[in-house]
Amino acid sequence: MQPKVMMKKKNISASKASLILFLCQIVSALDVPLDSKLLEELLQPPTITQQSPKDYIVDPRENIVIQCEAKGKPPPSFSWTRNGTHFDIDKDALVTMKPNSGTLVINIMNGGKAEAYEGVYQCTARNERGAAISNNIVIRPSRSPLWTKEKLEPNQVREGDSLVLHCRPPVGLPPPIIFWMDNAFQRLPQSERVSQGLNGDLYFSNVQPEDTREDYICYARFNHTQTIQQKQPISVKVFSMDSLNDTIAANLSDTDIYGAKPVTERQPVLLTPTGSTSTKVELRGNVLLLECIAAGLPTPVIRWIKEGGELPANRTFFENFKKTLKIIDVSEADSGNYKCIARNTLGSAHHVISVTVKAAPYWITAPRNLVLSPGEDGMLICRANGNPKPDISWLANGVPIAIAPEDPSRKVDGDTIIFSHVQERSSAVYQCNASNEYGYLLANAFVNVLAEPPRILTPANKLYQVIADSPALLDCAYFGSPKPEIEWFKGVKGSILRGNEYVFHDNGTLEIPVAQKDSTGTYTCVARNELGKIQNEVQLEVKDPTMIIKQPEYKVIQRYGQVSFECIIKHDSTLLPTVIWLKDNDELPDDERFLVGKDNLTIMNVTDKDDGTYTCIVNTTLDSVSASAVLTVVARPNPPFDLELTGQLERSVELSWVPGDENNSPITNFVIEFEDGLHEPGVWHYQTEVPGTQTTVQLKLSPYVSYSFRVIAVNEIGRSQPSEPSEQYLTKSANPDENPSNVQGIGSEPDNLVITWESLRGFQSNGPGLQYKVSWRQKDVDDEWTSVIVANVSKYIVSGTPTFVPYEIKVQALNDLGYAPEPLEVIGHSGEDLPMVAPGNVQVHVINSTLAKVHWDPVPLKTVRGHLQGYKVYYWKVQSLSRRSRRHVEKKILTFRGNKTFGMLPGLEPYSSYKLNVRVVNGKGEGPASPDKVFKTPEGVPSSPSFLKITNPTLDSLTLEWGSPTHPNGVLTSYILKFQPINNTHELGPLVEIRIPANESSLILKNLNYSTRYKFYFNAQTSVGSGSQITEEAVTIMDEAMASRQVDIATQGWFIGLMCAVALLILILLIVCFIRRNKGGKYPVKEKEDAHADPEIQPMKEDDGTFGEYSDAEDHKPLKKGSRTPSDRTVKKEDSDDSLVDYGEGVNGQFNEDGSFIGQYSGKKEKEPAEGNESSEAPSPVNAMNSFV
Repeated sequence: MQPKVMMKKKNISASKASLILFLCQIVSALDVPLDSKLLEELLQPPTITQQSPKDYIVDPRENIVIQCEAKGKPPPSFSWTRNGTHFDIDKDALVTMKPNSGTLVINIMNGGKAEAYEGVYQCTARNERGAAISNNIVIRPSRSPLWTKEKLEPNQVREGDSLVLHCRPPVGLPPPIIFWMDNAFQRLPQSERVSQGLNGDLYFSNVQPEDTREDYICYARFNHTQTIQQKQPISVKVFSMDSLNDTIAANLSDTDIYGAKPVTERQPVLLTPTGSTSTKVELRGNVLLLECIAAGLPTPVIRWIKEGGELPANRTFFENFKKTLKIIDVSEADSGNYKCIARNTLGSAHHVISVTVKAAPYWITAPRNLVLSPGEDGMLICRANGNPKPDISWLANGVPIAIAPEDPSRKVDGDTIIFSHVQERSSAVYQCNASNEYGYLLANAFVNVLAEPPRILTPANKLYQVIADSPALLDCAYFGSPKPEIEWFKGVKGSILRGNEYVFHDNGTLEIPVAQKDSTGTYTCVARNELGKIQNEVQLEVKDPTMIIKQPEYKVIQRYGQVSFECIIKHDSTLLPTVIWLKDNDELPDDERFLVGKDNLTIMNVTDKDDGTYTCIVNTTLDSVSASAVLTVVARPNPPFDLELTGQLERSVELSWVPGDENNSPITNFVIEFEDGLHEPGVWHYQTEVPGTQTTVQLKLSPYVSYSFRVIAVNEIGRSQPSEPSEQYLTKSANPDENPSNVQGIGSEPDNLVITWESLRGFQSNGPGLQYKVSWRQKDVDDEWTSVIVANVSKYIVSGTPTFVPYEIKVQALNDLGYAPEPLEVIGHSGEDLPMVAPGNVQVHVINSTLAKVHWDPVPLKTVRGHLQGYKVYYWKVQSLSRRSRRHVEKKILTFRGNKTFGMLPGLEPYSSYKLNVRVVNGKGEGPASPDKVFKTPEGVPSSPSFLKITNPTLDSLTLEWGSPTHPNGVLTSYILKFQPINNTHELGPLVEIRIPANESSLILKNLNYSTRYKFYFNAQTSVGSGSQITEEAVTIMDEAMASRQVDIATQGWFIGLMCAVALLILILLIVCFIRRNKGGKYPVKEKEDAHADPEIQPMKEDDGTFGEYSDAEDHKPLKKGSRTPSDRTVKKEDSDDSLVDYGEGVNGQFNEDGSFIGQYSGKKEKEPAEGNESSEAPSPVNAMNSFV
């Protein structure tokens, strides 16, 4: 039960008292800082801060220092008592007291004797507020007396008997530490048979001959004096039964002391403790040691139990080969009967130790210092326990309270002193003494009555910085008596803080559980009591939290690869973050392979030891965040090992192995390979494979093979290195199990048959002397088999065969032990010869000018004299029918596989004469050609004219010249010329078509418009139709008079003024359009756009003479109307010409009545002259007017 201080008047709580006690450096549980200036000003009764132990054993060779330190305000004075009476240190020259201290120094080294200063000492520290006393300090000098002299007789022991060597050390203070050594200062070995007891004696459960020695020496070490005392050596001589019988035989007259019995085994007998029961008393909190040592042969084994209960877990230990039971920190619950049982093969012995746990006094509630204000109430509580229960007595300022000066505010009630309406004169130090027969407890607790105005100990304008969404704790460490009331305000003129968003702690601290950015500001703490008021301001800044916006991610990387972990952070701009990387919660290895970047960690050349968890920690002065990711390093598995062959049979064996490390990637399967050391040493072959969970496999074997096996582990990364080979296993010989494969019979000449096969591999031979029996006979003829036996070959040639005759063939394997099973027969053929006849009845059917179909009759199969592979058609152009000149003949070949009797001849040239023939083909080659067949292709359309040139432009004429088509593909009948004008807006005029005789190569076009661009389309014709066309453009020249008029108009003042007015109107129009567009309204151009969603695809109007726009994107196609794409050959004015006239004419320079520009937006135009033109010279209003005249 924890102490509680109950204060009725003014509701002074325990927490308030705790705060004041902390400020007075009495209770350290509060978090407010200690103010040294405040402590210097406050009155405080004495408090003992340091004292010597109650039982103080001193070294008689050194000065005796008895400590007594205390604090208080004013500083206390010190006095001592010795053996209950005043100790006047001034009368003893050897005793001094340290300055500003109560510590005594007794100068033994200057002639004093420690024994003269034995006694019970007590220190008193006193000031005007009371007196505190120390414990009774018992001073005793340590003692390390010598061993008493004694005569030690040699120990003569029969082998197998028990023995105890007594140490009996001198009584020292404190008791010495005992150990046994020999003359060489080596510790004597101990075991279950020989061990040292708690009393220092050396116990032998049974002696052996090797125990014989003369230097068993017991040593006692006195720690206080740092001395070691040595007992005289003890001699032990062990007689074996053989030597004892020899001695008896030599001295028959001697008394038979030991008898001549052989060494006999004995059941256990306890050497210590004696009897069947004993008792043990131990104090609470001490270590309980219980011991049982037994004699017997064989050496007994000790076991411990607690009757009616279990040995306490976690506090029970066994020492000295289980002969000692050790229980630490014993309590009353450990009282009971403990039984030790000694057992060997002959029986057992036991002893019961009854343990009683007593207790010196121990605190339940120790009295605590009490600081009160005048008129307040309080109490001191002193509660202790022990076995037997301790007596409680009170003292005031070191005097029993019964005879101490009376205090009307004080009332003693057993273990409690109650104070009511205290005054400053009530200040005193009270002592509580709890004692029983096993010891005592003494505690000082003062009552300090103070009247002090409030004081705030937190520094003014202290700055607190916190992270948003985290708690903010603003300190207001204060002191005052009576305890001040604390209030908090925000801002200079803010109202008092209240509400659930704030927590007000008893120590004055203001807590904002979830601080936000708007929590930043100035906070004022006000402390007031009936003696005064004081305030203090602190500053709070709330920062943005540090975040890891890109955390490191789980990575799987192959060994020797490169891996990178990202750690991208976001933080408050006023905070400076530091990034630390850890591996498995420890520093990164000191390895240059680890590269720490600004926002990443890169590991080069990854190894297995890099496997682990990597953590990115971001620290600022206010917060810390971290993120972790696991790196798994994978690699090909380690090779299997420990291969073992078991269950060896003639045709099978069992192979087992131990898998190697899978290197973080599960093994999916094992591949087993074998080596034939007899036939192919050093060459490994695939045998089989098994799943990765299997580590044994039954392998099928072939005869006459010296097997060695190896295993390869496979995971997702790859294959391991092969294991070490297994032991070799040679199987017995047997007949071959199989015959050669891929047997074929193909003649290389018309009169032979070549028989080939794939030879058996060495391990397929099944025995020595591998040979092949080759047999053949002509098919469908009643012949006997012809056979030969060959070795070390895979081919045999049969000569003198008829041409291309089928044969039955078989090849059988045999060795020294016999033949393989009967082989399968295959059909082969003797050699081929060239075909004898050509295909007949060759016919050609011309399909069109470029394609023909050829037919022929198949040749008789007997005349093929081989495997029919197909027919070849040879064809070539003899001459073109439109040109009588011959040229180099280039033959073309088409092959038709199999027994096909027709085929198509593509890619022929029109109006040409061709020849062809057909030949049959077999494996030997081609047969004779059929007679040449002549056929002709009909006319086709010609290619485009080879060129078109336009020369000699005049005001109204152009000269056209052209070349005939490169490929007329027939007889030319005429040329077709089409042309049409193009105006300034690239619109096309009416199309004019002229037919020109085929024998013409030039033409003069007259009656053309001056300064007009024309586009021409030109192509040739045969009787079949028109060929592809060629296009060209040209411009007639400008009239010089009209050009002069143009210049004159452009330089007139009226014209320049007109153009300026037009420019002004355009500017006004643009401004109006901009305003209306911003308001969402429609202007004329937009209305036209809405009416004509895509004016570029409006059809040409036949009725109003409007032309579709010109495009030559595909000159060879019929003209499209409505396209605005200009021709690549169109001659345009350069864009850098800034003439106002050019600008207006360049887009037809037209405006509607409302002033909107329609040159490009109009889908339907006013009627214009029937022909447009566009001059390559600078356009002018004159040109515009003459466009379609």
